[in-house]
Amino acid sequence: MVEVFITNVKSECQSEDILQFLKINYSTLKINFDLEDFNKPYPCSHSILRIEGELIDTITIVQQIKSKGIKCDVLEDKICV
Repeated sequence: MVEVFITNVKSECQSEDILQFLKINYSTLKINFDLEDFNKPYPCSHSILRIEGELIDTITIVQQIKSKGIKCDVLEDKICV
């Protein structure tokens, strides 16, 4: 299973702090960030947090990231017609 989140994390340092925090609490999951350009306000400009693993508690992860003062939402699957 892979879950993709959008966040307002802008810097490498900030992403490393979040990655370290998540890896301590979710050591069995594969976690990484893609930092994007921030020319527009969140959510239009955002960074991508990908989490891969057998069981991903998206609600708890979003709450934990938000408790660190970071905006975070699950990226919704959308089918364009």
